[in-house]
Amino acid sequence: MTETFDFGSPPKGGWAKLAPELLVSDLAVSRAFWIDVLGFGQAYQRPGFVYLERPEGGQIMLCDRSAKWETAELVPPFGRGVIIQVFVGDIEPELQRLSARAHPLYAQPREVWRRTGDRESGKREFVVQDPDGYLVLMAADLGERSPS
Repeated sequence: MTETFDFGSPPKGGWAKLAPELLVSDLAVSRAFWIDVLGFGQAYQRPGFVYLERPEGGQIMLCDRSAKWETAELVPPFGRGVIIQVFVGDIEPELQRLSARAHPLYAQPREVWRRTGDRESGKREFVVQDPDGYLVLMAADLGERSPS
């Protein structure tokens, strides 16, 4: 049986200035997680590869592992030291989608304010792991304020 592909089209919002490409151990499992659990949509795919996007503009590529791009032994969990931050309008729908699938959180929701130059920038955030162990920080912008 021949597998069919939705070659789709470029991302609806145009190309992101930065779009990480993650090497994954099972493209179908990872694709399902990023779409069904994290709310991404598929822009296009080709054999062994899928390009995903969110309405807010976040984009990510998933690619079946191959020795071509592995600079060292790749053992689970992948992405050690990398946290992929995805901005969303509101984290509550994201948390509900995760809860409905009984998918555990890596870090619980929290509100944080961080110094950014002459002000503080706030966000509400939580962290989840994808099937290969990559950390994904989902965040909603809370605006800015004067430093406390």
